[in-house]
Amino acid sequence: MAQPAVPARVPERLVFLGTPDASVPPLRALVAAGFDLALVVTRPDKRRGRRGDLSPSPVKAAALELGLPVSHDVDDVLGTGADLGVVVAFGRIIKPHVLAALPMVNLHFSLLPRWRGAAPVERAILAGDARTGVCVMEVVDELDAGGVYRRAEVPVGDRTADELRGELVAVGTDLLVDTLRGGLGVAEPQTGEVTYADKITSDDLRLDFSAAADQVAAVVRVGGAWTTFRGHRLKVWGVGAPQTDGTGDDAALAPGVLRGPAGGCGPAVWTGSGWLELVEVQPEGKSRTEARAWWNGARPTSAERLGS
Repeated sequence: MAQPAVPARVPERLVFLGTPDASVPPLRALVAAGFDLALVVTRPDKRRGRRGDLSPSPVKAAALELGLPVSHDVDDVLGTGADLGVVVAFGRIIKPHVLAALPMVNLHFSLLPRWRGAAPVERAILAGDARTGVCVMEVVDELDAGGVYRRAEVPVGDRTADELRGELVAVGTDLLVDTLRGGLGVAEPQTGEVTYADKITSDDLRLDFSAAADQVAAVVRVGGAWTTFRGHRLKVWGVGAPQTDGTGDDAALAPGVLRGPAGGCGPAVWTGSGWLELVEVQPEGKSRTEARAWWNGARPTSAERLGS
C-alpha cells in the first residue's frame, strides 16, 4: 500500500501521538510554536494504586490542560483533516491503512540506523557508545526505517538513562519545531549498519560482577539493576567510579566479594577489573538507601558476596 508523501512545506494542521513523560515537552513546544493540533492520541487510562483509580498518560494529562481533544484510537486521526502526524514515544504500532492516509514523522532518540526500536537510550549506554542523538524521521511500515530529515548528536558520557533521555528530549524538541517551521524538505535514506534496540528485560539488568567495572556501572546507569544478597534481590541504583587501589592479592578474589567502607569511600564490590563503590542500594521490600547505611545494617561477613 503506497504511503502519501510527507509535505515538504510547513504543515498547517497536525495530529500528535505520544504517551510517556518524554512526549510532553514536544507536545507543549508545538502548541507554543503556534501549530494547529487537531487531535492528540495516546494510550487508554490505566488503573493505579490500591483503589484502582484510573490514571491518564502524561500526554493525555498535558493535552487536557492545553485544551486539546484526546483520543485513544489511532483511527480517529483519519477524520481530522490534518496534513501531518507527529509521533513521539507513542509505544503502539501504527497500522498501514493509517499511514496510507496520513503521512507521519517520528522523533527517535538515536542516530539511525543505529538502535532502531524500543530502547535506544538504554542500549546506547549498555553498548558503551560515546555518542548518541536524535532524529526527525519519516514513519514507514518497517520499524524505524524511514528517511531522516534532521539529526543532532549528543555525547553519552557517564549519565544515567534518565539524565541522557532528558537531554535528548530537550535537543529533540527544538530540532522538531525547527524542522517543521522550516518545512521538512526531502528525507535522506538511512545509511550504515542497522542495529536494534530490543526492549530491556530483567535479565539485561542482572549484574554480572565478572564483567569489567565500567560494564557493571553501565547497567546501573540504565536503572533498575539488581543482584542477590542472602537469597533476596538487592537493587543497585548508584555506583562510584571504578577503583584501581587494590593489591596484587585482590586478583584472586571472586566476583561479587564485598569490602567495607574505607578511605572516605563507601562499601565496594569486586568486579572483573577491580573494585566498584556502591553508593545507593535498595534491599527487597524496602526503600532506596545509602549503601553505607545498608552495610551498617546488614553487616556482611567476609565469606558473603553479591550475586551468590
